[in-house]
Amino acid sequence: MQKKSFAIIGLGRFGLSVAKTLYDSGYEVVGIDSDPELIQDYAEQLTHTVQADATDELALKDLGIRNFDVVVVAIGQDIQASILTTLMLKELGVRYIVVKAQNERHGKVLYKIGADKVVFPERDMGVRVAHNLISPNILDFIELAQDYSIMEIMAPSFTEGKTLIELNFRARFGVNVMAIKSGNRVNVAPGGEDRIQKGDILVVIGHNDDIKKLEQAS
Repeated sequence: MQKKSFAIIGLGRFGLSVAKTLYDSGYEVVGIDSDPELIQDYAEQLTHTVQADATDELALKDLGIRNFDVVVVAIGQDIQASILTTLMLKELGVRYIVVKAQNERHGKVLYKIGADKVVFPERDMGVRVAHNLISPNILDFIELAQDYSIMEIMAPSFTEGKTLIELNFRARFGVNVMAIKSGNRVNVAPGGEDRIQKGDILVVIGHNDDIKKLEQAS
């Protein structure tokens, strides 16, 4: 099965982080930016880098942009360029478009003109930092919907040495354990007989209030 190919437009901090993570995971990644210095700096860190103005429809056509499985628009502060680029990608028939938004209003416009997914890096990072400050046991946080999240929490002391069947998280707290991290080992979709040890990290999914109950039970 052929791996997905990605084009990342805008090689600022966010765009480069996405591009390098995808490339390091074994995917074909082309980085596109109008800054020749950035193109030169990252030429050996990605599959290919191209200097181009993403608001130039002809340049996008010449790049064969519609042939990529996913195009990420990671343009920095220029909201107008972000919107124009997204609009052109849609018109050129790109299959899946992900766009970085500066704020909620920008995000609404992007969805209206055809973005498949809009991300808010600054807002989302702010939410994660706030959760980590409020709850030291919460190591990471991903908001799925308004009231539902996936969280990484330190295994509470009462769970140590017990199996998932014995703990019965779903009945007691209304959450599901998606994975157990033990050091460098990750047990994805653990079974009922899997035992939690001291220092383990639990990846749980559920309603925010239920996850909070579990965290406070530690």
